Amino acid sequence: MIENRIDFDLAMLEHYEEKVVRRASNMRGFYQNSEALEKMIEEGDEIIYEVYVVPHNNEGELSYAITVLRPGKVGEEYFMTKGHYHSKRDRAELYIALKGKGLLLMQREDDVRWFEMEKGDIIYVPPYWAHRSINIGDEDFAFLAVYPGDAGHDYGSIAEKGFAKIVVEKDGKYVILDNPRWKE
Repeated sequence: MIENRIDFDLAMLEHYEEKVVRRASNMRGFYQNSEALEKMIEEGDEIIYEVYVVPHNNEGELSYAITVLRPGKVGEEYFMTKGHYHSKRDRAELYIALKGKGLLLMQREDDVRWFEMEKGDIIYVPPYWAHRSINIGDEDFAFLAVYPGDAGHDYGSIAEKGFAKIVVEKDGKYVILDNPRWKE
């Protein structure tokens, strides 16, 4: 049995085994405005998000992770995670918002749904749905994700053309638009 504790002020696990850091340079191809992204890379390769993982890779076990998604934008598009399907598509996931304000964007074929998330909100991601988190606030958006240890992550399918929708800022608010790359 492994014990762990969340520091809610920092939105951090006391004990984690892996740390994944996604910088602007790791997000090439995920944002619409590649020029703005390249400028961000040249100016210091800003961190977009970090993931603190406690993996359990066996069937029947649960893995969990805290993702801390920084506030910011690439052009007009809010900072987001890469998004993924599970390698084993029949696996679900649970998201619990710990801090900040964000969206969970989910997609299954052409069916796209999104949910606002703030501290305490719990969202269930059913099997077969791709999912991505987006920070629509002005502070870190942090959430706990719990998923089957053998679920795996398929980022490649999303990297090809993204999601059918993108989230941008217009007049100080988030707006969800059709992704121009989706129908290419």
